[in-house]
Amino acid sequence: MGKRKRTAAEGNEELPLPAGEAKKNQSEYEEGATPVTIQIILGTYEKVLHGITASITSQAKGHQERNFVEFADTFLLNAHTSAIRCLALSPSSTDLSKSQKITLASGSSDQQINLYHLSTAPPQKSKGPSIPTLAGSTIRENPRNRELGSLQHHSAGINALYFPTRSKLLSGAEDNTIAVVRTRDWTVLSTIKAPIPKAHGRPSGDTAPFGGSPAGVNDFAIHPSMKLMVSVGKGEKCMRLWNLVTGKKAGVLNFGRELLQGVGESKWARGEGRRVDWNSLGEEFVVAFERGCAVFGMDSKPKCRILPAPLTKIHQIHYMNLSGPDGEAKDILTISTEDGRILFYDTTDVVDIQITEPASKSEIPILKAICQLGGAAEGLTGRVKDYQILKPQGSEDFIIVAGSSDGAVRLWTVDSSELVDEPLASRDLNDEESFSANSGDAKANGNSLTIPAIRQIGMLLGTYEAGNRITCLTAFVMSESESLKPNGSENGIAGKSGKELDSGNENSTSS
Repeated sequence: MGKRKRTAAEGNEELPLPAGEAKKNQSEYEEGATPVTIQIILGTYEKVLHGITASITSQAKGHQERNFVEFADTFLLNAHTSAIRCLALSPSSTDLSKSQKITLASGSSDQQINLYHLSTAPPQKSKGPSIPTLAGSTIRENPRNRELGSLQHHSAGINALYFPTRSKLLSGAEDNTIAVVRTRDWTVLSTIKAPIPKAHGRPSGDTAPFGGSPAGVNDFAIHPSMKLMVSVGKGEKCMRLWNLVTGKKAGVLNFGRELLQGVGESKWARGEGRRVDWNSLGEEFVVAFERGCAVFGMDSKPKCRILPAPLTKIHQIHYMNLSGPDGEAKDILTISTEDGRILFYDTTDVVDIQITEPASKSEIPILKAICQLGGAAEGLTGRVKDYQILKPQGSEDFIIVAGSSDGAVRLWTVDSSELVDEPLASRDLNDEESFSANSGDAKANGNSLTIPAIRQIGMLLGTYEAGNRITCLTAFVMSESESLKPNGSENGIAGKSGKELDSGNENSTSS
């Protein structure tokens, strides 16, 4: 005897559906919604290169809208023999008739650069049975991804990688060199050599050999015109300017004692720049130290300085392009910290405030954060090692992908209006409710100092536990028909042929 199906009308109740049916009906009420797929690549201490896709679907029911995120593993490679330090993605081609692929480069302390081709098209869902996993995660392999090979032109660990265009790859290493590689045949066109700093004693915690000194390129940043580069290195209290048209030194700018004290560098600190980045307009650049930052104008003079409140270590810096209320574009400086926050600074809003500590008096104005993402207010305290800021085409919201050293990858959405809004009322740091530049738990008159509250923004979309300690991260928005626009024009190093860039500059040494 056949069983009669019950309907919800008979008992005025909704009957539970099987798991497969529930997933189908979950997206029925938002017909026409197209998910945004993001490819995330993680570098880890465990030498593993981990690829993840995150599909974000906006679902509207009535007057409410909610975002759902579905994570899936695309690849998991034991790529290097030592910890992965840096990752870089090339801009995709603007020619839609060509295969849309992006080149991924990974650098490690094993002196090797690995290269991969990643497809920009989202991986298709398999119609067959899913692959069983112990972790319970979804596996969605992309057959269009493939490995290209490796480069071994450095004699020390790789610290920084960058694709200014699809035709060039620049790499900085601990052998005090920055190499320019042509991606057509992966030939080293030129090698820019920075001088090895002289040893001045052996500071505590130094890992250099006895009688030696710490050396190596920490980071470099290329001007949007592709003709100028700024680099910072280990053991040097200075930054170096390079002419990329000739491949020679353009100048050396020393960090003065006043500047170093203003960014929280103590007398016994190295005073070296850890990170450097240009804004999209090429009008200013920022140098990050261990606990503070300094923003420089095109005249290479300090424009303002940044000290997170409360004082903590800085791990990564990025500029994000934002359209202002008057329609003009401007850049917002973002900084990730040790205590799980991403701070936002408007470098056009320089307030002349000085710290009251006698040893850290400075004429360089200090900049206050306009808002923050994550942190203790959201119950997050793990350090944010790296992050990427993405803006899907046709969307007014930013998507921030942040990776922590505890293995957690978090996706945040930030509305542009949250960054355009006027910041909180100006607070004077000279009163008793200020903080010390040299101590995170300073005291005044026997009472602990209180830190002014910072406006909290953003909404957490989802969290993925990678299972490995993350050291670096990169990401891009996947699309089958649209491609990412290349960063910058074909000028400078991009517009020069191998012979033009290499002539007279092969293994050029600058002092």
